[in-house]
Amino acid sequence: MNDLPQYYENGETGISYTLVGEHYLPDFVLLDVEEYTIGRFGRERLDYLKSHHKLMYLNLLTSGKLNSHLHEIDETANDRIVLLTKQVAKYEDVTEKLKADDMLLWVQKMNNIRNRVVEIIRNELIYN
Repeated sequence: MNDLPQYYENGETGISYTLVGEHYLPDFVLLDVEEYTIGRFGRERLDYLKSHHKLMYLNLLTSGKLNSHLHEIDETANDRIVLLTKQVAKYEDVTEKLKADDMLLWVQKMNNIRNRVVEIIRNELIYN
């Protein structure tokens, strides 16, 4: 019969172990991590971190902060896109009057503004 205790705690490290078969395995506890829905910019940031900043990706992943980081990037990017699009449209005089007079021109200008704003956001938040 096995005389090993079923549970062991290392006083120096504070890590507890449970006997499984003939081996002690550490008792892992999942941190209280919130699940966020990650959108387009969060996924782009994830791909960028995995490809170009592996150490930062691993640090965020192992600390349990990756999901909240990606959520924050996504939320910030979406908020800034709305704000910058409004500001640039106002600066370039793309108004509701233009929308009523020439809808196709308005759509063209708004798409152009949005594409420029998205590139700005990518450079500032995603690829930084």
